[in-house]
Amino acid sequence: DLHSFPTRRSSNLYISVNYKADQIKDHFSDGSKWDTEIRYLEEKEQLGTAGALALIENRPTDPFVVMNGDLMTKVSFQNLLDFHTEQKSKATMCVRDYDFQVPFGVVETDHTKIISIGEKPKQRFLVNAGIYVLDSDVFDLISNGSHQDMTDVFESLIGANLDTAVFPIREYWLDLGQPDDLESARKD
Repeated sequence: DLHSFPTRRSSNLYISVNYKADQIKDHFSDGSKWDTEIRYLEEKEQLGTAGALALIENRPTDPFVVMNGDLMTKVSFQNLLDFHTEQKSKATMCVRDYDFQVPFGVVETDHTKIISIGEKPKQRFLVNAGIYVLDSDVFDLISNGSHQDMTDVFESLIGANLDTAVFPIREYWLDLGQPDDLESARKD
């Protein structure tokens, strides 16, 4: 379920397929109707959001974009690639603001003493948007044939004290993980 744009000068696209692979391949075919070349990475078992990258035979030499296949976005991939290069990052993760409204009053305590009460506070988080840029040497961190998610790759990079970056997305972005989201996408 990931799409990978190998280089900024290329119109090649890899699509990792497992579940309903035939339907996906029938729909996208060789990509010629979009003026691109599509190659399929056939997962015999689900390899996760990063594991399928090990199936690419010829590693890209330039930074490349990886994107979850169940997203719709208007992010400029060129701006994303430029940002990644400017940051001198090994890996860049796109992030979105996510607000969470606690539906109750939140009580802060010190043992049994009430310190404060916040009535239905809103919390703001940065969340993983499922779009990444990786330098080609990040392939060395991807296990061949085993399940691995992009978050595992980022944790390995962070653990090795290698540079990573976040690229905030303000543009249109929609995760199609739920039936209601798919209906919204159809309207969009």
